[in-house]
Amino acid sequence: MTAIWEILISASFWAAAIRIASPLIFATLGELICERAGVLNLGIEGIMVIGAFAGWMAVYGGMSLWGGVGVAFLAGAAFGLLQGLLTVPFGLSQHVVGLGITLLATSTSYYAYRLALPEVTSPPKIEPFQNWEIPFLSEIPLLGPALFSQTPLTYAAFGCAIAVSVVLWRTPLGLALRAAGENPAAVEAQGLSVTALRMGAVIFGSGLMAVGGAFLTLSAFSSFFFEMVNGRGWICIALVVFGAWRPGKAVLVAVLFAAFDALQIRLQQTPVGAVVPYQVFLMLPYVLSILALIVMARRAEVPAALMVPYNKGER
Repeated sequence: MTAIWEILISASFWAAAIRIASPLIFATLGELICERAGVLNLGIEGIMVIGAFAGWMAVYGGMSLWGGVGVAFLAGAAFGLLQGLLTVPFGLSQHVVGLGITLLATSTSYYAYRLALPEVTSPPKIEPFQNWEIPFLSEIPLLGPALFSQTPLTYAAFGCAIAVSVVLWRTPLGLALRAAGENPAAVEAQGLSVTALRMGAVIFGSGLMAVGGAFLTLSAFSSFFFEMVNGRGWICIALVVFGAWRPGKAVLVAVLFAAFDALQIRLQQTPVGAVVPYQVFLMLPYVLSILALIVMARRAEVPAALMVPYNKGER
């Protein structure tokens, strides 16, 4: 217990937790926007992969880091457009289409990688985003190094969470978007297009998911390698439920999951890690997330029209 307490009160631990949470925040917000509009986006895992590859490849090809982020967003939005077309106006199964998008985006990334770099045995590296220390704030004990000495993309993740929260809960657009996922007939009665709202949500949400993937290559690992997303997309779907479809709560649970992940890494380096198999530590964040999801899912208020196709004129 002493070792765990020492870990929990260290600034490096919380800095790592915030860093691990950053891609999850982007992707969770993207999924939340989709589901708030009534569309379950199971393409998130593959969209994060294509975002990681597209952003990295753009920077490797000579673009700026922010240019790589933009390319990643557009790549995710393109797959979001495909998913939106199949699920919203055509009303195909959101489960089947989402899984198909994941397979297509992942396979496209791997194929493009092999096509662009056929002779490469180890992934080339780029110069990633560096930490920005905010004057004075970064010097605050514990909180300073954790919150105010991160890369620009981490700051962008939290800024995005604030923006999404404001738009969803303080603007007419957000009200219309939430209504599309709760009562699409009421949206149509107001003269608004449910199809346009849902399509826009899926496209923009998918772009955010791809930026979450790009964080891994442009801010965390500095290169692209297969399996680097490693199930983060599926975790983000659970985080949306755990966060009760609210941006603020979703950010908190993303940080909580990241803290569990950072904790298991450090526990492996303690005397306990010499006794307990490392696989136990690896599964710890997922087990805790499942348990928390079981508790929270019973009280969560699912958007009433989630996964329910809507055709204009229907009641």
